[in-house]
Order: sequence, then C-alpha cells, then structure tokens
Amino acid sequence: MAEIRDDSALDSPAFEVRFIGESKVWYCSSTCQEQAWNQYHRTLCLQSHSHHPNHPLEQLNGAWKHMHYPPETTSVMLLARMIATVQQAEDPANALHFFMQFCHRTVNEEQEIAHKLLGEQFKGQMQVLQELMVKALYSDSVQQWLSPDGFQSLMALVGTNGQGVGTSPFSEWVKKVSELELAADEKQQLDSFIDKLYEDLNEEVGTFLNNEGSALYALQSVCNHSCDPNATPTFPHSNFQLAMCAVRDIAPGDEILISYLDECALERSRHSRQKLLR
Repeated sequence: MAEIRDDSALDSPAFEVRFIGESKVWYCSSTCQEQAWNQYHRTLCLQSHSHHPNHPLEQLNGAWKHMHYPPETTSVMLLARMIATVQQAEDPANALHFFMQFCHRTVNEEQEIAHKLLGEQFKGQMQVLQELMVKALYSDSVQQWLSPDGFQSLMALVGTNGQGVGTSPFSEWVKKVSELELAADEKQQLDSFIDKLYEDLNEEVGTFLNNEGSALYALQSVCNHSCDPNATPTFPHSNFQLAMCAVRDIAPGDEILISYLDECALERSRHSRQKLLR
C-alpha cells in the first residue's frame, strides 16, 4: 500500500511506496487499497513486484500495448478489472447486470467500434486479446463476456462508454509552488527553473506528461452528444473523480449534453464531425 504523510509546505499529500504482499502497487490511502483489494485486485494481483513475462495478465497487457497506444481512449486492463469485479462480487449476476446497463450496440456496430479501436488488423487482434483474456481470467460467472462475440461486445461497451482520464502530478506541483509567497528574485529563479524543466521533459517524453487511462462512469455515460454542449466532464481534483460542469445556464428539465469530440474536432465541418462520431 502507499502511506500518506502530511506535507504542509505544498498542502498536498505525498506518497511513500509500500508493498501489498509481494506486489508493488500505488494507492492514495489504505482505504483505497482495501476497496481495490475487495473489489478486483485480489484476482488481478500478480503477487510479485518483479516482471513476469509469461504470466497471462502480463501477456495480455503487453499485447494491448503493441496494438494500441496511447491508452486514454480505452484499456484492455479496464476490461480485466470489470471481469475481476464480477468474479469477486458477492452477487456476480447483479454485478454483471450493472455493467450490462451501459449502452450496447448491434453486432455490426460493435465490429465498427472494434475496428476503430484496433485498426485494420482488428479481427486478428480481437482474437488474440480474447484468447489471452480467457487464459488469464476465465470463470463461469463471466463466460458470456469471454466468447468471441461476447468479448467483442465488451470491447464495444468500453469503447462507447469509456471516459479518458488524464492527470498531471507535475502540473499540480507547478501550480502549488507558483502560489508560494516569494521574493521577486526567487520568483524569477523559480519561473526559469520551471521553464527549463518543461523543456527537458519535452525532449524526453514530448506531450505525454500526464498519467493517462480510462474509466467507466455510470451517470456521465448516459449524457448524449451535442456539437453545442451545455456541460463538460472535468477532473477538478486531478484524480479519477469526475465532475460535470455547466458551460452555460441549464434550465430545470433541460437535457445535459456533452461533446464526444475534442475542441479541434468541433471546429471541423459537419460532414467531418459526423464521420468521427460514427
């Protein structure tokens, strides 16, 4: 687990890495660690802080990284967590029903979504991922998800409803230190240091400064698309907690609409936007 220690200078929690058994995993608190263990991590834990290339879950994650990068649109390990959540639930049928409430598509639409996620080789890649998932996590409680058609449906569910999550610990640090009361010369030194640090980071990692991933949010996923949205999903706490924020006044009874496209895509023609949304 990871312990939180108080660091009043930055007014934000600092993390000390601890081991959960033999597995090295980061958590913000013992509460989150316990929740994760009870919900899905007991099934997914490799019981080791070393890399095991022959472990089915390592093979699954490695195969996905070769097929699809970067990870913010979806992640095969999110599917693994969903499967593990059902397996560990006291009532697996009820847990399965919860996930099945997310928007589903027809078989043809599912193929199209999978094709979009995995590219030209999607059929072969889908089979590889499905076989690795079966090898890693098969159980009777999730057998409907692990058939070829069921796995395609699961992939489409996440591809349709998944929300990208991106946080930047470095940006949070910059924001905190920029709020410190400093003398003018110290402030100038800090600004120069930050500018140089950004340049160095850009040379090493380019634009990939964020911790990125994907998640399913039950309420956010029911919001329909509009190219003129009245709300937008935000992450005000720089973690996984999502907040829907109005971008203009919303009257009681009005539908909450969000854009499934980024700002650049919204500036494109109607034809281009419709093509991206298919």
